[in-house]
Amino acid sequence: MTDRPNARELAAAVHEFLEKEILPTLEDHRLRFRTLVAMNALSIVERESPPSTPVDLDEVELARRIRAGDVREDDLEGLRRIVERRLLIASPAYLERYEDEPK
Repeated sequence: MTDRPNARELAAAVHEFLEKEILPTLEDHRLRFRTLVAMNALSIVERESPPSTPVDLDEVELARRIRAGDVREDDLEGLRRIVERRLLIASPAYLERYEDEPK
């Protein structure tokens, strides 16, 4: 399963927002320059980011089994690891709160 949007897509979306929505409204030269610098940094992130997240075949198989009703005892722990890995990227603060909760 792939996580969308990935880093490249997020950087491209923010770059486009700055370019089309923010930059045309800026009159302050200093702020305009800093926005251009930020856009350039986002372009670097876009170029250096991999095009997409590779498919995790174990996750695909787990999802297939669960959809088919073949739920195993250790699946909950596997799902917990998947969620923790994704939260580490998407919302580290939420992950910290999640880890503090009793299981």
